[in-house]
Amino acid sequence: MAKKPTEIISSTKDLLPITEIMESNPTFSRRQMLGIGGIAGLTALTGLSTETIAQTQQRKPRIAVLVSYWAFTRSHADWIVNKLIDGYWWDGAHTDSRVEVVSVFIHQLEESGLGQKVCKAKNIPIFKTVGEAVTLGGKDLAVDGVVIVAEHGEYATDLKGHWLLPRWWIFQQVIQVFEKSKRSVPVFNDKHLSYNWDEAKWMFNKSRELNFPLTGGSSIPAYYRKPEIEIDIDTPIKNSIVIGGAGDEGGIFHAIDVLQGFVERRKGGETGVKSIQSIRGTEAWKWVERNPWAGKLLDAVAIQFDFKPGYFQETPQTNICVINYNDGTKAAVIGGRSVGWTYAGEIQGKNEPTIISMLGWAGPYDQYHASNAQPHWITEMMVTKKEPFNAERLLLSTGITNHYMESNWEGSKYSAVGRNLETPELNIKYRSTRGAQFSKGERPPARPYIRGFNE
Repeated sequence: MAKKPTEIISSTKDLLPITEIMESNPTFSRRQMLGIGGIAGLTALTGLSTETIAQTQQRKPRIAVLVSYWAFTRSHADWIVNKLIDGYWWDGAHTDSRVEVVSVFIHQLEESGLGQKVCKAKNIPIFKTVGEAVTLGGKDLAVDGVVIVAEHGEYATDLKGHWLLPRWWIFQQVIQVFEKSKRSVPVFNDKHLSYNWDEAKWMFNKSRELNFPLTGGSSIPAYYRKPEIEIDIDTPIKNSIVIGGAGDEGGIFHAIDVLQGFVERRKGGETGVKSIQSIRGTEAWKWVERNPWAGKLLDAVAIQFDFKPGYFQETPQTNICVINYNDGTKAAVIGGRSVGWTYAGEIQGKNEPTIISMLGWAGPYDQYHASNAQPHWITEMMVTKKEPFNAERLLLSTGITNHYMESNWEGSKYSAVGRNLETPELNIKYRSTRGAQFSKGERPPARPYIRGFNE
């Protein structure tokens, strides 16, 4: 099924970027580049034609896409990869893709008929291994960026509820190519880094050791907001909750990543997490009763949605992730219905909580459904080679999720009221400097798939 790389690489495939030409030629300095009359001077120095150099400068970053499973239109692979191919909806308009998907690897290939069909329609080769996809069948790294979407598929769940998705398994094969090639490129990893903390920390550490930009996480922090506001950096946040879909490992990660996207902007920046506790079932509401700050924020959300106070507690079963930060900030993620994902924060000096909601999807399961801001920031990183937000947030959200999943277990024994786990390994400090990154303006219309088929 896989095509030879020569079938899909343009005639400029062997050309070095201008910066690499400079590095490989000790007589070619930046001062020379500025003084030689632009492309005409480069033509004289390198022996390349004016047309060829212009093509090289304008070439889109070439991306290898590595996915676990691509078998239905609601899979993350279909949401994300199609937008990297065909473009996405951003700031109220369709935006053409700024990257070129040049290779695909699908772990569960036989089950992924839709992915096979898309790749065939777009003339994108599917390679048999991760290594072949990022080297385009050669020996060394041959792409400008890597996108890993290891979400969904026929994978086992272990005793503690971890979905054993192959994110680290794919990532570490990419790292092998980086190390062998002695160079690296930006990497996007969908959702949390891994269900395993040691693997996740290794992934982050490798990004720092090999000096490549890393991003990923949930698409929800960059989704449409009501109201369309961002919390200012250095806001004196005291306590926070996020209420929304938080049923399992994948669901709780979305809510935790939303929470972290807000609380990292508190005064002094992120200080890391001191402890984490998981409480599930009817005991969860008893915790809310014992912590009035959480009950107050929960009732404020209920009133915001025209529900009566105590609305959420009418659902007897829920689950709560309790997070205590090193600087004394308190937070909780609470499973709740009918409010999408909603953040509520108690801010010093304000009488009423700040409430921001991420509500509803953008339309039916069509070309523009769900993730659009996320592909925008993926492409932004591939073009600029800069992380759209601190990768430390991705690591911290992953770590909170990992320890939440461990809290209810002591060896093989389960308890609905989990252990309050001290987390010195989550002593992760950073300061956010980013502005608003969420989708704004008119929501996308319901539109048939650009590719012409939806199954």
